[in-house]
Amino acid sequence: MQRIVVLGGGESGVGSAILAKVKGFDVFLSDGGKLKESAKDMLNKWEIEWEEGNHSMEKILNANEVIKSPGIPEDVPLILSIKEKGIRIISEIEFAGRYCNAKKICITGSNGKTTTTSLIYYMLKNAGLNVGLAGNIGQSYAYQVATENYDYYVLELSSFQLDGMYEFKADIAILMNITPDHLDRYEFNMQNYINSKFRITQNMKEEDCFIFCQDDPITIGKLNKILLRAQMLPFSQETEVEEGAYAKDDQICIKYNGETDYIYLQELALQGKHNIYNSMAAAIAAKAIKIDKKVIRESLMTFQGVEHRMEKVLKIKDVLYINDSKATNVNSSWYALESMNTPVVWIAGGKDKGNDYSPLYDFVKDKVRVLICMGLHNEKLYECFADKVDIIVDVQSAKDAVAKAYEFAKPGETVLLSPCCASFDLFKSYEDRGNQFKEAVRNL
Repeated sequence: MQRIVVLGGGESGVGSAILAKVKGFDVFLSDGGKLKESAKDMLNKWEIEWEEGNHSMEKILNANEVIKSPGIPEDVPLILSIKEKGIRIISEIEFAGRYCNAKKICITGSNGKTTTTSLIYYMLKNAGLNVGLAGNIGQSYAYQVATENYDYYVLELSSFQLDGMYEFKADIAILMNITPDHLDRYEFNMQNYINSKFRITQNMKEEDCFIFCQDDPITIGKLNKILLRAQMLPFSQETEVEEGAYAKDDQICIKYNGETDYIYLQELALQGKHNIYNSMAAAIAAKAIKIDKKVIRESLMTFQGVEHRMEKVLKIKDVLYINDSKATNVNSSWYALESMNTPVVWIAGGKDKGNDYSPLYDFVKDKVRVLICMGLHNEKLYECFADKVDIIVDVQSAKDAVAKAYEFAKPGETVLLSPCCASFDLFKSYEDRGNQFKEAVRNL
């Protein structure tokens, strides 16, 4: 019997272990930290052997294959030992893809991928299709492959997930953009990160579609150097495209297979420059799977947006509080600040991943009056922004950040949580950070 070892007992790890069990493998799950009670219950229910708090090397190094959680770096001693033994390491997505005959619409990018993924899923549901939502969002893909029977999957894929994918193939691949992110995991080499993102196009055939941003110089630079067999469908706000989507005057134009559809920008549920890109990418994907144009249009007009992404929380004393906790890199915060039409009290900071803050300088000078630094190490924020804002202060919790924001904000201003950084110094996740922020706002 082939042996599969799963490293990491989060959503993705537990799902992978269950799928491996269903497919008749000898399965062992190992987590160096503590497992949630719900994870233990699931593993016990499916009679899967597991451990927490350490890694038993003798039980790991006899694997035929290892499925690694995307959160575990490639260069930790455990992973190096597995590689030394010549044992193949793959991601949950690679493993689950082997047993999945559904059509796969896969989305990656430094920014916009969660919104675009959610929007495509919403369109497919509205079209009455039998569809699952997975990857970096929703329930584990492997668990759904083990327990459901969908005709379509909409998969949000991070670069870490793509790194462990080899034979997996997308039917429709979407690359939103590439800006510096997670460089700490890519030897601070941008080219490594670009190559990682482009893995979404691997194994694609002539009948598949690659949807990409024509306006993103990094994407286009790489695209000019490689040969892809898939059908190319660009989207742009700067130029007209023959097939794909573009914004012109006050409309989006979607062109596919000889058909042209239009929707007015003001009718889009998601406003802001970045959301025009998200809406265009989603619309092309929907056209490529022959969804009726009426459904596409209605979906674009009614979609509610994603939690923790430019989420309006409350207006208190004529000050609007916005939760953009999902902005874990500079480019995300660039879009958030770009869309601000009022003076801003900006809450930023967290675990810096090698950020270059210079793209934000002009917006911060023009729009930000107060900067509240919420992190354990705020030196870099001070260094970059002390001469660009009137007031800069330190806090160590979401509650204190909101209290300070309440103290400083004037009527007509916006309090924006858009951290630019990962959350792991003070919070469990960006969701935890966003939820603590919202709770603190509601308790004002």
